[in-house]
Amino acid sequence: MEDLKDLLPVEAVRLDVRAADWREAIGAAGRLMVETGATTDEYTREMVANVEENGPYIVIAPGVAFAHSRPSPAVLSTGMSWVRLAEPVEFGHESNDPVTLVVALAAQDSAAHTSAMASLARLLGDPATAAALAAAPTPEALHAVLAGERPEEGPEKSGPATASEPAEPRAGSLHKILTVCGNGVGTSLFLKNTLEQVLDRWGWSRFVTVEATDTISAKGKASEAVALLTSREIARTLGDVGRPVKVVQDFTSTAEVDAVLRDTYDV
Repeated sequence: MEDLKDLLPVEAVRLDVRAADWREAIGAAGRLMVETGATTDEYTREMVANVEENGPYIVIAPGVAFAHSRPSPAVLSTGMSWVRLAEPVEFGHESNDPVTLVVALAAQDSAAHTSAMASLARLLGDPATAAALAAAPTPEALHAVLAGERPEEGPEKSGPATASEPAEPRAGSLHKILTVCGNGVGTSLFLKNTLEQVLDRWGWSRFVTVEATDTISAKGKASEAVALLTSREIARTLGDVGRPVKVVQDFTSTAEVDAVLRDTYDV
């Protein structure tokens, strides 16, 4: 598996980019992946079409959009880009607009970039690192933070320190939770990684497996799951699948995911 620094070269980072709207913002991120040889121009059009078809579910956290589409012939190699906007733009998300950061992903498959997604989810979920990324004066400085030269860690976006860890699920039980997005290779992996952080903290990782998937596959796999976690937009697309569909607004927030998981298990 490739690391974040391998998938996101410094040449794919642009700061203080001006965009008139969300399409131009995604276009700026797409051009960087074309320039670094990861995609063709067609992939940028596919990323825009993904939002047009599925809504602004790619706005995974306040101010952060994670642009992507399905693997396609327009993806020449798995890669990423990072665009920090000079002025925020609206994507149409109910709670996470306006967007100041667009991170784009082009994936050849659903496996090669899982390690990078885990690293990125943790970086964006840490307040001190997120602040350092927002304040980085140059692409080189920002890339250094992404590569691991992190500031002193601040408090995690988690629940109260006094919150008790839930008791283990029924002995011998093994549960599955699905995290769902439009394509199964981007935002669902973000949510999967955040959920796994909470499960690790609870000591539940050996009892609950987490699978990232797309909307079509999720409908077929729903009967295997205790619950499905996703965005509000994708929840509307899924409809009634016979299992609880839980909405998460901030895919990087362990606090919100902790609360959703407690609600799921009534603990």
